[in-house]
Amino acid sequence: MNIGELLLQNTVLICAASGWLVAQVIKTIIYACVSKSFRGERLFGAGGMPSSHSATVCALSTAALIKYGVGSFEFAICAILAFITMYDAMGVRRETGNQAKVLNEMIEAFAKMSDKSLSNDDKLKELIGHTPFQVAVGAVLGIVLTLIICSAGYGLI
Repeated sequence: MNIGELLLQNTVLICAASGWLVAQVIKTIIYACVSKSFRGERLFGAGGMPSSHSATVCALSTAALIKYGVGSFEFAICAILAFITMYDAMGVRRETGNQAKVLNEMIEAFAKMSDKSLSNDDKLKELIGHTPFQVAVGAVLGIVLTLIICSAGYGLI
């Protein structure tokens, strides 16, 4: 068997990757509906609703739980990774986004005072972290998606 076939048979990996992909697509659609404009960057960008980081690590953890069991080191590693990732998304990364927003406002004010214009490339990214609700929705999405994948015959057992 070649490496591609082995990767496609790795259900734990498929669940985690699916969690990320589905969350990113949903995030892009929600952004387009709310802002009335499509930004392809949202397909790969961080921040927004739902948290693709949470969806990914919760899909990974759920798949590891189903395949290896609650007492396994595989599940323990995935669960700790999920906790750290989601905590970071709501904490440090969210605060970084809030700081970027304030800095962008300051830069814009200084630019107006000096009659300079700023392009979007000059601004710091503000959509970096997540609210607790965005993290929770991403977590539920990852768990549900893994349960669907497993019950659809692409099971882990």
